[in-house]
Amino acid sequence: MTSTPVAPRDTAPAVTSLPGLLRAPWAAATWRGLAQLALGYLWLVSVGLVVFDLVLVAASLVPALGLGLLLLPPTLWVARWFATAERSRLAAQTGVALRDPGRRRTPRPGWWGWTTAELTDRRGWLATAYTLAGLVVATVFLTLAVAAASSAVAAVVLGVRRVADTDVSALWALPIAVVLAWLAAVLAQVGTLATTALAQAMLGVSPAAEARAAQRAAEAGARAAETDAATARQRAVELTATRAAALEAADAERRRIERDLHDGAQQRLVALGVALGAARRAADRDPAAAVTAVEHAHTEVKETLAELRDLVRGIHPAVLADRGLDDALSALAARSPVPVRVEAGPDLDSAGAGVQAAAYFVVAEALTNVARHAGATRAHVRAAVVPGPGTTGPDRLLIEVSDDGRGGAEAQSGSGLAGLRGRVAALDGTFDLTSPPGAGTRLRVELPCAS
Repeated sequence: MTSTPVAPRDTAPAVTSLPGLLRAPWAAATWRGLAQLALGYLWLVSVGLVVFDLVLVAASLVPALGLGLLLLPPTLWVARWFATAERSRLAAQTGVALRDPGRRRTPRPGWWGWTTAELTDRRGWLATAYTLAGLVVATVFLTLAVAAASSAVAAVVLGVRRVADTDVSALWALPIAVVLAWLAAVLAQVGTLATTALAQAMLGVSPAAEARAAQRAAEAGARAAETDAATARQRAVELTATRAAALEAADAERRRIERDLHDGAQQRLVALGVALGAARRAADRDPAAAVTAVEHAHTEVKETLAELRDLVRGIHPAVLADRGLDDALSALAARSPVPVRVEAGPDLDSAGAGVQAAAYFVVAEALTNVARHAGATRAHVRAAVVPGPGTTGPDRLLIEVSDDGRGGAEAQSGSGLAGLRGRVAALDGTFDLTSPPGAGTRLRVELPCAS
């Protein structure tokens, strides 16, 4: 179980509340204060003065050919070590936990940088000054508290002896002894309060500095919250736009499928029905014409099946589900009239099915544009899984399609590239098209693997 840190003012309840003052002679804070002053005095006399003398001697040797510059850094390091030990002592005896203010960073590597940092770190000098100031505080308050307590005991002894000798007038010594006892208790607590306050100012972080640090942290948190809110608003706008683009792309795809079915497969099926009807009517009177009609119907069936396979491939290619993205891209390259080199990295299957399908259609549309519009002699397709942004972002599937054609490609509204942009945006991906006139085209798409 961790204890609650004690504030310096809580070490002296005799000066912060009336009940604390009334209980001062037998309060635990009084005895802790006396123990702290006594041990602190011995510690500062035996160790603190040695540290002070070391730093003083090293500083006095600076004019002597600069010898002090060699001695000051290690002695100031010893002073900071003393400050750490003093903070630990006060925490153990009083419960006041003083925060370590840290040290100055070395501005440059090497011995000179370390020396400069040690000499310019004010905490070392403050620790040195504390050895003397703390000794003065401990000496003064310990002396006064012991003197008041001794006087109280002497007054009690004197009063008892006089009363024993039938000198009733000596009873006045008893109230004086009580006042002196209360005074000794208050001095012990005030001495501890002064010691902890001095240590906080010189060895720790002052309340004003802590308040400034807390204010800076609050301001930084507010700025971070504002940034997060702005990012969230921008993200909401982007999601709204990508959702609209995805819906538009889905509607365009649906109309394409309807158009392909109406203009292609449906018309061929109608022609197939007409050819089969003609073959049936001519079967008895003109067998040769019936055979010709059946052959025509057979041709229509094969062409209809080819169109349906192309249509299904446009919805979701079977090769992608059966053999993976690598083989699917190789199949696209094999069907392209322009020579295509495919470079596929490992772990492509780590991307989700929707991501692989989007990558497939990106390559299919890009190679179609290369064959129809680019006037290219060769093309290159690259697919790889790359690390995401930052250190915690998910991996991303990178797709690059480039050619040596005439360039000038644009993702205009209603075009196939615009549809691909909407599909990629719906998956929270990036779409980058570079196509300067006369310098070929490069399409780069990145999709989060976890989409």
